[in-house]
Amino acid sequence: MAAVEHATSAQVSLQVGSRTDVGRKREHNEDSLLADSPVFIVADGMGGLEAGQRASAAVVAEFQGGVAGSGTGTSTGAGIGADDVVAAVERAHAAARAVSESTARGAGSTLTGVVLIDHDDAPHWLIINVGDSRVYRLHRGELTQLTVDHSLAQELIDEGTLLKADVATFSRKNVITRAMGSDQSPPDYWLRPVVTGERLLVCSDGLSGELSDESIKAGLTLGGTTQQTADLLVARALEHGGRDNISVIVIDVTAGGVTSWNGVAIDDDAANVMDTCTDDTRPLQRRAHAKAGPRAD
Repeated sequence: MAAVEHATSAQVSLQVGSRTDVGRKREHNEDSLLADSPVFIVADGMGGLEAGQRASAAVVAEFQGGVAGSGTGTSTGAGIGADDVVAAVERAHAAARAVSESTARGAGSTLTGVVLIDHDDAPHWLIINVGDSRVYRLHRGELTQLTVDHSLAQELIDEGTLLKADVATFSRKNVITRAMGSDQSPPDYWLRPVVTGERLLVCSDGLSGELSDESIKAGLTLGGTTQQTADLLVARALEHGGRDNISVIVIDVTAGGVTSWNGVAIDDDAANVMDTCTDDTRPLQRRAHAKAGPRAD
């Protein structure tokens, strides 16, 4: 099949479902989410009481109006570029820092999600991550975590001193190494082509902390609509304990994504090869320069 030529994000059609829930243990929901094409992000606030909610809301607010809302219905708008997203992230950092400085305990937030942009005459996902909320991709029955956690647990896994299977019982599993509003907390960015038929999941750790990747995959593959799937995943996290706030966005690419690239059909292997950081997104590699600090929630 020939490559899609001069496709734009405006030609991409999406089905989107979302839900956020306070959970069974918390009194306040400190999560905020935005599912307004072409922006799909989750922010998990930290700071306790209303401070965490203020921080996450401040992060999300910087994407509203200027970046989000440029699409109509389930089709995206054109004209959003990587620079627009980077600028919104920088504003969100400053907004979260302002909230933190206004409270005695301090505050912060994670930020994770995807923004649909145009790049090299084709629609791309620009993936953003600061903290330990996550983006997953389901395609052809394979589930892949597209983001890398900024957490003490992940650093120990990378060092080989902690097994992924042991994270659930790790006493400091909630310690993160980067947060919006904190110093030395640069975002990670990735670019991936948008592929028709793929399903993306953006979630706070209230979901991934309760459900294994296998359980998340099972929930994503049951064949429900995006809204039914979002509701199901939250319900399963609640059944598993619901110890944190839970936020979920499920995105299906129903049309307009690429099916081949430079004449090569896109499958999961090819998509992994094209999962790259580019100069356009000013990528920053993970590095252990940030002090690990406890989540204040």
